Amino acid sequence: MCAAALRTRAPVYPLWSAHAASQVSANYYVTAAVLNPCFRRYGRLQRRVAVNVSSALSEQLRVFESLREKQSNQKRFEATEKKPLSIRLADGRTVKGTAGVTTPVSVAQSVRVKGALVGKVNGELWELGRPLEADCELQLLGFDTLEGRQAAWRTGACVLGGVLEGVFGAEVCREGASELGLYCDHLLENSGLSLSDVEERCKAAAALKLPLSRLDLNAEEIQELFQNSKLRLQLLEEQMNGPTVSVYRCGDSIAVCNGPLLPHTGLLKVFKMLQLSTVTLVNHTESASLMRLLGVAFPGEKDKEEWEKEQEEARRRDHRRIGTDQELFFFNDVSPGSCFFLPKGAHIYNTLTDFIKSEYRRRGFTEVVTPTLYSTALWERSGHWEHYSENMFTVTSEGSQTYALKPMNCPAHCLMFEQRVRSWRELPLRWADFGALHRNELSGALGGLTRVRRFCQDDAHIFCTPEQLEEEIVACLDFVRSVYQVFGFSFHCLLSTRPTPCLGEPEQWDNAEQRLERSLQQFGERWELNPGDGAFYGPKVDIQIKDAIGRQHQCATIQLDFQLPIRFDLQYVGQDGQLHRPVMIHRAVLGSLERMIAILAENFGGKWPLWLSPAQVMVIPVGGNSESYAKQVVRQFREAGFMVDLNEDQGATLNKKIRSAQLAQYNYIFVVGDKESESGTVNVRSRGGKQLGRRPTEEVLTSLTQLRDTRSNQDEF
Repeated sequence: MCAAALRTRAPVYPLWSAHAASQVSANYYVTAAVLNPCFRRYGRLQRRVAVNVSSALSEQLRVFESLREKQSNQKRFEATEKKPLSIRLADGRTVKGTAGVTTPVSVAQSVRVKGALVGKVNGELWELGRPLEADCELQLLGFDTLEGRQAAWRTGACVLGGVLEGVFGAEVCREGASELGLYCDHLLENSGLSLSDVEERCKAAAALKLPLSRLDLNAEEIQELFQNSKLRLQLLEEQMNGPTVSVYRCGDSIAVCNGPLLPHTGLLKVFKMLQLSTVTLVNHTESASLMRLLGVAFPGEKDKEEWEKEQEEARRRDHRRIGTDQELFFFNDVSPGSCFFLPKGAHIYNTLTDFIKSEYRRRGFTEVVTPTLYSTALWERSGHWEHYSENMFTVTSEGSQTYALKPMNCPAHCLMFEQRVRSWRELPLRWADFGALHRNELSGALGGLTRVRRFCQDDAHIFCTPEQLEEEIVACLDFVRSVYQVFGFSFHCLLSTRPTPCLGEPEQWDNAEQRLERSLQQFGERWELNPGDGAFYGPKVDIQIKDAIGRQHQCATIQLDFQLPIRFDLQYVGQDGQLHRPVMIHRAVLGSLERMIAILAENFGGKWPLWLSPAQVMVIPVGGNSESYAKQVVRQFREAGFMVDLNEDQGATLNKKIRSAQLAQYNYIFVVGDKESESGTVNVRSRGGKQLGRRPTEEVLTSLTQLRDTRSNQDEF
């Protein structure tokens, strides 16, 4: 696609037939851009067709265009100097360009890269039509990447929002994309949407190749733009984590999207609507009828087919199904969002905890135990009450004193640090805490173990001197690598830098980010820059893992905190006898134990490796006097710490017993009869059906103990 075509204003066409238009409350038309490589031949000819949109939409469009004109004038005044630049591609090739002129889409055309949907410039996501500004490294990302898929779905959400507003007369309050797909939260009286009808409308709208014009607006401009949408403004106010918000015009609709979109809607050929459900918002009584329409969009049918295969595999691996089939856990409305772990689930939970605790002992961490309930005075001191109180569960005691269940451990650890004067000789202090945490998640956001209200983290905080910081970060990264290697996860790191707004001095941020970058370089694993995504109180390293079916999850995080040591006035006596401020590091490897169990269940498809399995051995006696020997084998392995069961069903055949044990995902099946009883052996079969033969029981016990204790993922020995 020509770069010039992306900047060309387009003729206007009706989105649907006159018959369809007559069935809605307003006649609605969209601005269509017929963008293709030959568009230059048509010049800048514009053909206007009468447009009749609602007064609210019309006013939004007027304000948007006014703000765009204002910003365009400013950009012309601040025009980038058109100097030569060098663009290094992911495959090592170098392309020449011109600052302020060359765009990722023009680079994609010049090097004949097909399917690009979004760019990444020096680690920052970049719209294909946005001119490059300086020498850079450029990645061109397609639908097969997470970033490309998210850009497609955010664009699809803009198309869906326009259709809901224009065709069905809805008031769209929020749109965006999640790992599940694209969505639009909207208000619509007498909603009777047909999902197939919405799909066809979106497909027709996208086919018009609507351009997407972006503006970054501040809070005052947002107020002006959405003055007629009270709920939209309230939601935006809660979501804003910076001085500006990205707003896009798509045809004759206005959308708010957090991230880059596609150059135009014509790159989306297929839409599929998944479900329509209600959305519950805290403290929004006027949103009682708010609905969420969830869907997906694709560049082509092949992409849709691949996605459907992924979804089928994901359904087969769904941790909720595995949890039910293997009797691991369940949920009950008496405690919404809180998991009940049954004995087998508790075994996995405790095994993971023991794994991390064994690493703690090797790595110089010590465990602490802290209360669950705290006075609001603590949360006010830490700053959480101001920013996080609506997500906390509170109780009131005698005297009207308000307390809150802790959603995190860090303030309590700061209290422990300040209990007495600390010396530089004590540092680094590495405190770990497995205390139960509670967060008041919205009921609509709860989903199995991946989003719960009561959970536990392998949470730890490190207090160290500034000189110790880099060494501690590298040690944390090594901790992450050693744990993820056991699970078989590949991973990469993201250096998330200063957001806007943030707390602290720029020099402090620059120094911290440089230290994190040096630590990552010393660590030696792949990492990327993630600009502006740090916490408001400090930069961080996020670690993304990839599971067996290619999905990415973020679990581990290593985060610097400038603010809590200041708020709690934490100090230590240095070698010079003076008081100094320690550096605080927040650190988790597994993250939430509940969420990690969900990820592992789906990664292994319920086929747990021996060391983690809640069903390690099934013993099956066969005829004669073998039952007594079978019970002896069970006792011997249980005393060695294995999860062993005995099948004493007299009515089932041997083959049925073996098949039942395989379906229940027992790692090994021991068949014992008279011969095994006489020789002190067991006949071993693996979960996959491979016969490992008759072996001495002591030898098998030794081999399985070694597999378990080394946390091997092998099935054979």
